[in-house]
Amino acid sequence: MKVVAFNGSARAEGNTAILLNLVLDEIRNEGIETELVSLAGKTIPGCRACYKCFEKADGHCAVNGDIVNECIDKMHAADGILLGSPTYFSDITSGMKALIERSGMVSLANKGPLKRKVGAGVVAVRRAGAIHAFSSLNFFFLIGQMIVVGSNYWNIGIGREPGDVEKDAEGVRTMRTLGQNMAWLMKKIGG
Repeated sequence: MKVVAFNGSARAEGNTAILLNLVLDEIRNEGIETELVSLAGKTIPGCRACYKCFEKADGHCAVNGDIVNECIDKMHAADGILLGSPTYFSDITSGMKALIERSGMVSLANKGPLKRKVGAGVVAVRRAGAIHAFSSLNFFFLIGQMIVVGSNYWNIGIGREPGDVEKDAEGVRTMRTLGQNMAWLMKKIGG
C-alpha cells in the first residue's frame, strides 16, 4: 500500500510540509509506503476545458510540459492521497487548484480511477479562511468517489512562519490522529 501527498505551498519546507509529514509519519509507522511531492517552484496552469482528456481517455491531461501528468500517475498508483495547502485569501493555492482541476477532469474522463481510494486534505492557516480551503480540498475527493478520512478535529494547523504549526499542539494531535485513521482505514479496505 502507498500514500502520496501533494504539498501545494510555495514553501517546500514550510508549515504545510510539516503538517503533511506529521500525517505521513503515522502512516509510515503502520508499514505503509509514503511519498511527498512538492508543487513549490512549479508552474501549473489550470484546466483549459479542451476536453482532449475525454477524447483520448488515456489517463492523462493533454497539456504537457509540467508536473501534472506525473502527479496523476502517482495518484493512480497510490491507495491513498493527501492534498495539503496553505490558506491564501480563504482558499487553496493556485497551483493546488490547477492540480485539482486537471487531475479531476482526467479522472472523470477515464471512468473514475480514483474511485474508492482514501483521501484527506490538510490546511495550514495563519488566522482565518481555513474551513473554506479545507472544503475545496475535500470537494476533489468527493467528486472522485473517494473515501474521505477524518480526524478528531478539522485537519488544520495554525501558524504563519515556517515551523509555527509545531507550536499548535491541537493541530499536531489532529495530524497524528489523521495519519492513524488513514492507515487504519486503508488496512481495513485493502486487506
